[in-house]
Amino acid sequence: MTDFRRVTDDLSVSPQIRVEDVEEAARQGFRTIINNRPDGETPDQPPSREIEAAAQAAGLAYFHIPVTGGPTPQQVETTGKVLADAARPVLAFCRSGTRSIVTWSLCQAASGARPRDELVELGRQAGYDLSGVLGG
Repeated sequence: MTDFRRVTDDLSVSPQIRVEDVEEAARQGFRTIINNRPDGETPDQPPSREIEAAAQAAGLAYFHIPVTGGPTPQQVETTGKVLADAARPVLAFCRSGTRSIVTWSLCQAASGARPRDELVELGRQAGYDLSGVLGG
């Protein structure tokens, strides 16, 4: 069961996806997948290499930027670089989607692309509370 949560026209986030969800993502028009979940967090999660193989088979770009806890400045920077060049729309996922939307929102805030209040509202609409992450 997919739970792709639209944040913007170019980005959706999701809790953990399975190999079969990759085909659904391709059917829905996604062109890039970002995996923010480190391998081995739980025994039942598929390894990154399996999701990557499914993405490649479906013609989707794939990036693994594992985040443990809150994203580091380097992870935010790497995500920003990936997003700058990524084929859109992008689907980013982790265990719950929180690390993915937090990392994206920090990229947006750091670049000045979107104001804090807009980011908090986009998060709220997708089911995530970004108010504590973005300060203010």
